[in-house]
Amino acid sequence: MVSLLLLFSSMPICQAKLGLGEPKVSCIEFYLHDLLVAEKPTAVIVAEANTAKASPTLFGEVVVVDDPLTKGPELTSKVIGKAQGLYAYSSQSELSLIEAMNFVFTDGKFNGSTLTVMGRNPVLHKVRELSINGGSGAFRLARGYILKQTYSVDLTTQNAVVHYNVTVLHY
Repeated sequence: MVSLLLLFSSMPICQAKLGLGEPKVSCIEFYLHDLLVAEKPTAVIVAEANTAKASPTLFGEVVVVDDPLTKGPELTSKVIGKAQGLYAYSSQSELSLIEAMNFVFTDGKFNGSTLTVMGRNPVLHKVRELSINGGSGAFRLARGYILKQTYSVDLTTQNAVVHYNVTVLHY
């Protein structure tokens, strides 16, 4: 208990030593393009339980992504970064994913910075929430949340465009 108190009481000192300054809140909006079927797919199935295709929820399928992040919903919109990581179909009773990704920003104010995101994504819910668990560059010591909504999905290919509304506390 004492060690926890020491840790938390020393945080402002560490913050000052690191030159982090005061915390800021940034709100960022973008679109993620998850392309399983394309000339150059950005989402690839890398593992699949032998029962996944028979499951109505695809339970046991794992997908690795390198998805473009754009300012607008069109794939031709300005690219601001990439979502790199994976998601897995993790429920036997509903279409739900566990997601673990880094958002790597390659343009604009946050160029060179990353956000680390993880959470449960019940795909058929209108709005889903993921947690921001850290970051780098401008997002060092980041924490926050993401609200995401499906913008469009092709039921044949499973290609999807998802709108992200990010609220992040960082230094």
